[in-house]
Amino acid sequence: MDEQLTIGIVLFITLVLFVWGRWRYDLVALLALLTLCIVNIIPADEAFTGFGHPAVITVAAVLILSRALVNAGIVQLLAQKLGAFSDALPVQIALLTGLVTILSGFINNIGALALLMPVAIRLARDAGHSPSAILMPMAFGSLLGGTLTLIGTPANIIVASYRGDIGNSAFTMFDFFPVGAAVAIAGVLFIVLIGWRLIPQRQSQSSREQMFEIDDYIAELSISEDSKALDMKLSELEAVAENEGDVTIIALVRGERRIDIPPAYERLRADDHLIVEADTESLKNFIGKTDLKLAGNDDEDDDNKHRGSKALQSEDSTILEAIILPDSRLIGNTSKQINLRWRYGINLIGVARQGSRIKRRLQNIRFSSGDVLLLQGPAENLYEALQNLGCLPLAERDLNIGQPRRIALTLGLFAGAILVNSFGLLPVHIAMASAAVLMIVTRLVSLRDAYAAIDWPIIVLLGAMLPVGAALETTGAAGNIAAGLADMAVHLPAIAVVGLLLFSTMVLTDVINNAAAAVLMAPIGMSLANYMDVSADPMLMAIAIGASCSFLTPIGHQSNTLVMGPGGYRFGDYWRMGLPLELLVMVVALPMLVWVWPL
Repeated sequence: MDEQLTIGIVLFITLVLFVWGRWRYDLVALLALLTLCIVNIIPADEAFTGFGHPAVITVAAVLILSRALVNAGIVQLLAQKLGAFSDALPVQIALLTGLVTILSGFINNIGALALLMPVAIRLARDAGHSPSAILMPMAFGSLLGGTLTLIGTPANIIVASYRGDIGNSAFTMFDFFPVGAAVAIAGVLFIVLIGWRLIPQRQSQSSREQMFEIDDYIAELSISEDSKALDMKLSELEAVAENEGDVTIIALVRGERRIDIPPAYERLRADDHLIVEADTESLKNFIGKTDLKLAGNDDEDDDNKHRGSKALQSEDSTILEAIILPDSRLIGNTSKQINLRWRYGINLIGVARQGSRIKRRLQNIRFSSGDVLLLQGPAENLYEALQNLGCLPLAERDLNIGQPRRIALTLGLFAGAILVNSFGLLPVHIAMASAAVLMIVTRLVSLRDAYAAIDWPIIVLLGAMLPVGAALETTGAAGNIAAGLADMAVHLPAIAVVGLLLFSTMVLTDVINNAAAAVLMAPIGMSLANYMDVSADPMLMAIAIGASCSFLTPIGHQSNTLVMGPGGYRFGDYWRMGLPLELLVMVVALPMLVWVWPL
């Protein structure tokens, strides 16, 4: 089979799998790479060269530097100051969107958004606003911030490295700034003045109690001498609970002692009390099978059944909301498969999707990215489990403000890496990697935190897709695509061709990961420039801008996915603000591109 046809088929299937989303994007990228190796389009000895590419090293180093900046307390210090400003919704939107935009130019944009989301939710709820009015503007602001610098997003690093690979010098740190700043400023102004008013307001998100209806699901049951549950192991009672409906045992109360997440081998005694979470029908069936009784007399029943969040908390236990991140190991699994209770020592109390509690048996709910979980257990168990599972707590922990000396040293190393690259003293991957190693050596970030900070799915995606992108060029497929685009625009001015490339990249990145979009579009942009005999710089910069502007769907970028659950958004909500924002980006970016980077 012709090589160009083969790579075309493989890339088409790859794009379909990216959009389908059933398999994670790093697995899809590896499948594409291995397929092209098997059919001998990519030589076997070059299959994994992408993992040593400067772009991959730079992305990993920038993620470590981002973690060090967070550990120093810099971002938390900025976030703490926001509480002193007005409770007016437009002011909150302006402050939070502006801050996340600026931060996203220098640290990982998903990380910047994740750090500020709990702050935004608290400020919104304290002021009586719906978080849905704030979270999407922040997500879009994080994407706009990625256009500001070389390290703002992996797509910029890919485009810069590609320019270096073709024989020119790579784009440097602030080469992206003139066009990126114009786009970011125009975008943030639109969001603050007009855009947020286009978003549907999801009022159901105003509080945890409203989202999860906690008061309707908590009951206290007592064990008597004639109960079938007497002397039963807790694990045996759990099996009955699973068979009879959606019943979760939260705690065992024995005399004056409360045992949260009681061990499976614990045997139940007379006069023990169980605090359970269950819907009315499941609770009725459970009581019928076990002869347990609602604790207290008739006058006390309401008090026992409707303690809400108070019944879930104790001195040793708490509840919190957490969002499932796009790379979480929970995705596609159920709580029963993960075994949250016995493996991690926490209870799953509820699951909300798009702002509403899912009223199905909890153990049968297959988790999705962006789901909001209501969890209960000891605080240390909760936060350790969330880190291992890939979830973000939607509650502020104690702020780590940091020490001035620690902040100064972290900023000094970070600024030093930026400066030595900006002045051309060191390539970006060497500068950033050196700063990352120095931060580990000086204990600004631990080795464990450094490894945890690296977004390994993105690293695998880039390492796998870079050889695929190179094959797109070496087989001549990129040249043929570019020729087709040029023939379509033969009677159009060159600026319109740049606009077509920008538009095509924006459409592609609305449905697949922006790093993958940049890998695939960069060789096409270069071939298009060669075909038209014009400078490749505006083409490559157009791809970089387009790869950051994924505003139409929740699946194009992880920032959009991250806010979907807490904001209660539906798939079709994004284009309401996203479509005019993408049109604005086109209007602002095109003249800036050809002015700053002449054809």
